Formats: sequence, structure tokens, C-alpha cells
Amino acid sequence: MVSPVLHGHHSPVNLTPCPVPFVNTPYHFSIRDINIYKKNCGLVTIMEEGLSKGSINNGIGGVESKGRDIEVAKHASGGVCDLLLRVLALVLTLVAAIVLGLDKQTKLVSVQFVDTLPPVHVPATAKWQYASAFVYFVVANVIACAYAASSLLLVKIKGLGTLLSVVDALMVALLFSCNGATTAIGVIGFQGNSHLQWHKVCHVFSKFCNQVAVSIILSLLGSIAFLLLVLLKLHRRT
Repeated sequence: MVSPVLHGHHSPVNLTPCPVPFVNTPYHFSIRDINIYKKNCGLVTIMEEGLSKGSINNGIGGVESKGRDIEVAKHASGGVCDLLLRVLALVLTLVAAIVLGLDKQTKLVSVQFVDTLPPVHVPATAKWQYASAFVYFVVANVIACAYAASSLLLVKIKGLGTLLSVVDALMVALLFSCNGATTAIGVIGFQGNSHLQWHKVCHVFSKFCNQVAVSIILSLLGSIAFLLLVLLKLHRRT
């Protein structure tokens, strides 16, 4: 085996493999010579080994820390979206119930009792209580509004996520059904039905019918907010 040769400033020196480090010698060695000697002899200081291990550990710890930070950020953003959607559903269903619940209009309607006599003007009133579909609409939106308000408190309790998602889906079905029933009555009010001899009334009670249309739109937006809550929950699980 050939011993490593170090080139100093005075003369080359042949060293046996891994001798005692360069102490008490009359020669001066360069940094390059010392590094070659350490590489050949396999000398690694404790400090160098500790620094290398510390660098690796710091790198792994940094990656894990970044991963945890990303998960925390996703959870926080999802929680904010969940909160905003519940507040939006609360406001929309509340306003929809109020708009239709306060809907009332009185008009003078001409009624012809006898052909030979002039028509008689009779006051007629349109109220949401007169149609069962409108009653169902108001009750359903009140239920959805009450649930949205209570869910703002329940969402903070751990372990209720699945239950809230199920009830959110039920609210979607409830609001879709009441919106469909109310829309059907509204279409008849706007267009009538000649086959059943149902006359249109919205040309007379225009204000009443317009408020019905606005309340349907608001309730539909509220149901979409609940639907987005369900989709957001499904997205988190995937």
C-alpha cells in the first residue's frame, strides 16, 4: 500500500496510513494537504459529524414543519369558508321568509254579477296564507334559518362534523322542495292554466307576485349555500 504524500513548503513527506496528526513536526502543511490526509485516513472530527447530522435533522424538521403549516392553513381556510357559508345561508333564508311572510296586497277588482248591470268594484286581498305552498315555503325557510343559526355554535364542537353534513344535506332537500312548490304556484299566477280554467292573477296583484319571485330567488341562493357546505365537507375528505 502506498502511503499518502503531503506536499509542504519545504519538502515532500511520506506518511504512514493514519499516523498521529500533524503535531510536533518541523514541517508546514497546507490546508489542501491536510484535507487529503483526512480523506485517505478516514478522519472525521466529531464536530463535523455533528454538524452534518444536525443539518440533515434540521432539513427533515423543516419539511415536516412546512407540511404541518400547510395542513393548518388548509384547515383554517376551510373553517372560514364554512363559517361564511353558514352566515350567508342564515341571512338568505331569514330574508326570504320575511319577504314572503310580509307579502300582502289589496286591490279593487271589478266583478260583473249581471250582464245588464255595471260591474261592481270589490276589494280583494292576496296573502301568503291563502296558498298552502306559500305556507310551506315560509315554514321551511324558518326551519333552515334556525338550523343555520344553531350550527354556528355546533360547528365549534368536535365530533359533530358528520352530523352537521347530514343535516346540511337535509336542508338542501327541504329548501329545494319548498322552492319547487312555490315556483309552481307562481307560474300559475303569472300564466294561469286554461285547461283547468285557472285565471292568471299577477296582472292584478303585481306587487304580491314580484315579492314571491324575490323570496324564491333568495331561498334558492340559501339552498345553494347549504349545498356548497356539503360539497366542501366532501372535498376535505378526499
